[in-house]
Amino acid sequence: MTRIGLGRDLHRLVEGRRFILGGHVIPAERGELGHSDGDVLAHAVTDAVLGATALGDIGELFPPSDNTWKDADSMALLSQAWEKVSAQGWRLVNLDCSITCERPRIIPHRDAIRERLARVLGADTESIFVKGNTNEGCDALGRGEAVEALVVCLLERD
Repeated sequence: MTRIGLGRDLHRLVEGRRFILGGHVIPAERGELGHSDGDVLAHAVTDAVLGATALGDIGELFPPSDNTWKDADSMALLSQAWEKVSAQGWRLVNLDCSITCERPRIIPHRDAIRERLARVLGADTESIFVKGNTNEGCDALGRGEAVEALVVCLLERD
């Protein structure tokens, strides 16, 4: 059996926060504002794998109304969600990630991000890809006020 999952997250960028993608800290003037550490990529991956298996979404498992998750490591949250997914016999076939932001540049950090995600998901880095895009000056993303992650995953089990 195979299933496709889609995840999306968007966060405003503010001074005084770290810019984190897939657990990898990228030097930047501003970082993601969020209840947890704001890692938009980890959040989108979490929603993609949970959605593919119909096991809920990130807001159900880790509600922002619960202070337990305040400033939480989003890769640790992804790991908990993945434990739930893999316990049902699912394995990752591939993960395709698209990050939209004007700055910082994503490509120099691609390999580190892929390795961090692969480690948490028990997958090979070859099954995970990360692309960086800009919005060419259009809307909040294009003005450098926000960052967005879109993720598609393919899971399978016997």
